Amino acid sequence: MRIQSTLNLLVIDDDQLYAERLVSLLENYYDTVNLGFLDDKEELLKSLRQQPWDTLVFGNAYDMSFTDVVAIVQEQGIDLPMICLASEEMATTAFNDEGLPITISGTMVKALRADQEMAVVMSICLQHDNLRSRRELKTLRHVISEAEQRANVLIKNSKSAVAYIDQGIHIFANDPYLQLFGFESMNDAIGVPIIDLIAGGDNVKGFKQFLRQFDKGSRQEVEFKFESLRKDGSTFEAKLQLAAATLEGEPVTQVIIQQNSNNSAEVAKRLAAAERKDSLTGIDNRLGFEEQIAIVYQQAQQGLLTAALFYIQLDNVGKINSSLGLQGVDATVKQVAYTLDELITDGHVSRFSDTAFTILVEDKTTSELEKLAKHINLRISEMFIEVDKRTVSTTVSIGVVKIERNTAEPSILLERAMHAINQIMIETSNHGGTYHLYDPSEHANSDDHALAESLVDAIANNRFELSFQPIYDITHDRSDFFEVYLRLPLANAENTVLTPDQFMAVAKTHKLREKIDRWVLINACKKINEVRKTHPEARLLVQLTSASLVDKKLPDVVSQLIKAVGGAAGTLTLQFNEKDISDHLTVAKNQFSALGQVSCQMGINNFGSSARSIEIASFVQPDMVRLAHSYVEGIDSADNLEAVKSLIGRTNEVNVDVLMPYIEDAATMSVAWSVGARYLQGFYLEEPSSTIKIAN
Repeated sequence: MRIQSTLNLLVIDDDQLYAERLVSLLENYYDTVNLGFLDDKEELLKSLRQQPWDTLVFGNAYDMSFTDVVAIVQEQGIDLPMICLASEEMATTAFNDEGLPITISGTMVKALRADQEMAVVMSICLQHDNLRSRRELKTLRHVISEAEQRANVLIKNSKSAVAYIDQGIHIFANDPYLQLFGFESMNDAIGVPIIDLIAGGDNVKGFKQFLRQFDKGSRQEVEFKFESLRKDGSTFEAKLQLAAATLEGEPVTQVIIQQNSNNSAEVAKRLAAAERKDSLTGIDNRLGFEEQIAIVYQQAQQGLLTAALFYIQLDNVGKINSSLGLQGVDATVKQVAYTLDELITDGHVSRFSDTAFTILVEDKTTSELEKLAKHINLRISEMFIEVDKRTVSTTVSIGVVKIERNTAEPSILLERAMHAINQIMIETSNHGGTYHLYDPSEHANSDDHALAESLVDAIANNRFELSFQPIYDITHDRSDFFEVYLRLPLANAENTVLTPDQFMAVAKTHKLREKIDRWVLINACKKINEVRKTHPEARLLVQLTSASLVDKKLPDVVSQLIKAVGGAAGTLTLQFNEKDISDHLTVAKNQFSALGQVSCQMGINNFGSSARSIEIASFVQPDMVRLAHSYVEGIDSADNLEAVKSLIGRTNEVNVDVLMPYIEDAATMSVAWSVGARYLQGFYLEEPSSTIKIAN
């Protein structure tokens, strides 16, 4: 009978025929057996990194003992069951007096005799089954942990009175529960027996019996009706419900208490509705608007819809008040509210403040939003409002803000809408009567949220720009190696272009750096791919952030890109900042190694900025380093020149090439040849360009 469809078996031995014999026996139990066979340490390390294994069988290796293998697996942090086949050297220590293995556990058998194939096959199957159970248990624990977290969030925000008890004692209660019984804070409720909240001896006795039955596992009755006792001594009729739950991974009992009232739910519903209505106009008030925009915003974040906020402000309120008083203002507000409610048949209209309204509409294009704003302006301006036999008219100013997937939170959207109103007042000399659509890209210089939205837009719609600066290779006397620079143009009046140092902090806050890095890699490789059709030796140097340094998926992405542009080693060189490497040294070493295995060359930018630069280079083993700006700035000084030569010399001693950048004048160029760097770069040689130019 087959126990599972697939087994990934790793055998470390010098006898491949024996390994293949195990596979043939295991095929009686598995649909597929994938065999990995090796006999040295380097191959083991490579295999563990490249593929997940289900069971490891160790026989005899060229340069490893079984202890070495166990240590390597533990260092890699891998859950991998291991079976050791006894060698002649182990014969005296691997078995007990009855000839059985000394060690048998859910993760290791040490040791089995290789010729006892039935025992070896059974051990493999059992170890694999045990591993599968551990993996399922890990998954279930994760699912339970997430479910508990979601449940706790819901309970904390629930309007129902909910508490957790352990052995009849309160260990948690949400705000409605605390308010129901008169506790001032959670600390007051923790440690209080739940029977202290039950009035009357019969109620207490009945509840104790009810709780005992529940704790024994009975689920026939999970509701208990009783008279509840508040801290101030007052009582109320209530219904209690019990359910099994967990809190921080530990089993507890969940208590939900509902206060009995024949019409309390209906009354509460009517009161809640009344709280959201404006008494003068009958439309929703600010509270109703805030609840509605929270719903719309959440749906927009989930990609379910796009929406827009209209902030509408009456323009000539002061003039109306002066001539007609508050009666005139109220009449104007009511008439505008009725008109807006009539106009907007597929949206939500609210009175936001005394003389301002909001409208939420969904799934409209920019042109449709502008058309609606113009229509509102026209309709309001054409109204004649009767106030005590006198007629008044008004206009409105409208700020329009889009609500999309990556838009800032509602409070920021309101600020933007009001900013749009201010812009109208500036442009019309306080006359108003028009609309303004807020464009986040126009304010990215001064608004981090707007900048984040511009970054998302740039990623989605390819609005970033790349430029390429050639690097001169002294060794091969050519300049077909190009460093890539990223820029973000902004659609504002000044035609601003931002550099990474101006937007990466915001990108980090909004978790966009990895996406930006990926955009740069893909689009730079597209450019070099076209160039390599006529200049097959052309290469790229691309700077990435620490987000990519720790990204385990990066080697796979880079491997595909290198293959797409020709697959030659050295076509792509990735460089990371020295400080980022220093902050993630072990991760960086593993990442450099993994990228090196897919024919990607590695570099360190801002090299020499720490006292450990040579040590770091020796540890992660890059192909090249790019000197920090400070080394080139003072190179005209004899001391600084010697410092540069010394750093380059020590770097070359650890077999790493050096790029000397920032060559901006003839004086720097004249000494650049003599310092020992392989690569030279700077504006004096050639400025960055939007196209890749290779001199023939």
